[in-house]
Amino acid sequence: MNRRTFIQSTFASGMLMANPDLMANVPANPLKINVFSKMFQWIEDYQTLAETLREIGFDGADLTVRPAGHVLPERVEEDLPKAVQALKKAKIEVPMMVTGILKADDATERTLKTAKSLGINHYRMGWYPYDLKKDIPTQVESLRQQMKALAVLNEKYQISGEYQNHAGNYLGASMWDLHGIVKQINSPYLGVQYDINHATAEASTAWETGFHLIAPFIKSLAIKDFRWIQKDGKYIKEGCPLGEGMVNWKKYLPLVKQYNLAVPITMHYEYALGGAENGNKTLSIDRSVLVAAMKKDLALFKGWMSEVGF
Repeated sequence: MNRRTFIQSTFASGMLMANPDLMANVPANPLKINVFSKMFQWIEDYQTLAETLREIGFDGADLTVRPAGHVLPERVEEDLPKAVQALKKAKIEVPMMVTGILKADDATERTLKTAKSLGINHYRMGWYPYDLKKDIPTQVESLRQQMKALAVLNEKYQISGEYQNHAGNYLGASMWDLHGIVKQINSPYLGVQYDINHATAEASTAWETGFHLIAPFIKSLAIKDFRWIQKDGKYIKEGCPLGEGMVNWKKYLPLVKQYNLAVPITMHYEYALGGAENGNKTLSIDRSVLVAAMKKDLALFKGWMSEVGF
């Protein structure tokens, strides 16, 4: 056993001995990586989608079940079983999905009931934008009530609803508002999909404070990178391959390990990949270029995770 392996194994053992309840949360293979299927909207056939994900090396799909997604909400009962069956036949798991869900209603219930029956245990919600002409605390309280009702529906179907922190004038961008809501609701079926990309863009070097604050409520992780570029005299956010941007992976991933966040991981690709990054229905680059780029980021991320002991 080399020095690094010894340190990693000792650290992991110490964490579990100090927190025996964490043992139940550690999956048999925590390196399983899912991919946000938005980048594959150019593939309409579920079997081809499954074969493509398998070719690249992903373990699972974070399936789009939303308008313009791989499964349309109005057809969830008909099409979601078909999609899951095709993916699982190719040995691609479907532990999570991306939705536009914002409230508890009949349409939401149909989606959750169908998803849970197929073994999907996590879903990402839509986003709540703030109306900056209205009182912010009043809006936060209104959204808390809305999310509380959603948590009740989630519990009925034993499925976890997760709100992604997104930079901009949205609930959760600053983290404190979202933390107050999920802490007050205090439901195991309502949490956060933590996005280090958006956290870094929103809070710069202060993202770590927000991470420590929200960590107890993180139910899934979104992985992607970005950089600031100057365009037309303004600095704008531009996606880029992993390790080439602003995200401090060397600081972030050890924190994920520290908090034992053995939760579903979804990889996103938001840099130029022939329109795939925008969910386009057609590619403007050769398919092989996209596959090679995705394989490169996937291998890099798995290497980083291995280094910190996952």
